[in-house]
Amino acid sequence: MDTETFAMLRETVRRFVDERLIPNEDRVEHEDAVPQEIINEMRDLGLFGLTVPEEYGGLGLTSAEEIQVIYELGRTSFAYRSVIGTTVGIGSQGIVMDGTEAQKREWLPKLAEGMFASFALTEPNAGSDAASITTTAIREGDVYRVNGTKRFITNAPRAGMFTLMARSQPDVKGAAGVTAFILPAGTKGISFGKLDKKMGQKGTMTCDVILDDVIIPAENIIGGVPERGFKTAMKVLDRGRIHLSALSSGMCDRLVQESVNYAVERKQFGQAIGQFQLIQGLIADSRTEAYAAWLMTQDVAKRYDAGEKVSADVASTKYFASEALGRVADRAVQIHGGAGYMAEYKVERFYRDVRLMRIYEGTSQVQQTIIAKALLREAGLKV
Repeated sequence: MDTETFAMLRETVRRFVDERLIPNEDRVEHEDAVPQEIINEMRDLGLFGLTVPEEYGGLGLTSAEEIQVIYELGRTSFAYRSVIGTTVGIGSQGIVMDGTEAQKREWLPKLAEGMFASFALTEPNAGSDAASITTTAIREGDVYRVNGTKRFITNAPRAGMFTLMARSQPDVKGAAGVTAFILPAGTKGISFGKLDKKMGQKGTMTCDVILDDVIIPAENIIGGVPERGFKTAMKVLDRGRIHLSALSSGMCDRLVQESVNYAVERKQFGQAIGQFQLIQGLIADSRTEAYAAWLMTQDVAKRYDAGEKVSADVASTKYFASEALGRVADRAVQIHGGAGYMAEYKVERFYRDVRLMRIYEGTSQVQQTIIAKALLREAGLKV
């Protein structure tokens, strides 16, 4: 996208966040749902097609452009970003990166227009250890019979399709036996558990997906190559973690602003609490971490677009940005004092919402492992 057009897009999204999304945050929290009219507006803005290539009806943003938009969405309730998150990210990117031309032509235009996509990887006993999934996909001629349960699947009840990871070689342990499939949501044998009740992030929709003798044509294997699913998943997660780093950075910005505004307005001992150096120290620490997280995110996104091997630095960025966000949220509550513990103040809600960021798409401990192993391998150690 040319520079002028992209600048207009980001400014449009920023106004949309300020004028439509932030004013409706309390409604989303109360109703535990994003209003349908706002979802429709997000479709009209083209937000479902951010990362879909232009030849398939999307905006075709690079990672460096995508993070600018996600940063803006990060400044408001995470439920809004969740509406498009899996569609522009892990739900569609397997097809974008590894799909056949026929698969791209069939699915990407639908996703760009606003179809929900979900990423079905996590299971009751397989999350961080993605290579240990037990959902089976047994080949029977030209089809696969799939059985298993997927857990915490975002947007599952309203998805039009799933990117599904299943073990097509049950006797092969680890990543080698996993295949990535495109699973249309209307396929017989798919059912859903009840919606999850979560600590925070009200308005987001997650639940179990139960697969009972689900039949998937072999032609729905992403890229047409079986047992390549784990590699596809890892490629998808790299870009997804950059996306989440931008989301964390945007929320850091919002929390710093909430902290500053409260420090200016709140009076104690006859003066604004922002006059006290200990409060200033909390604000300064939060701004410094917010700035560092955003710079890391922008750097790794540019290098990702340039085709560099950045998996370890992506992990470093996601790790730092999400952990920094937790500290920024904690300081925001502290600056608000007792008010920060009250539900009517935004920082109480965001404090709960941001806790998930250290778990999403690889826990902080998984990121630490990725970082350390990369360095140790470079030094010649087999890990």
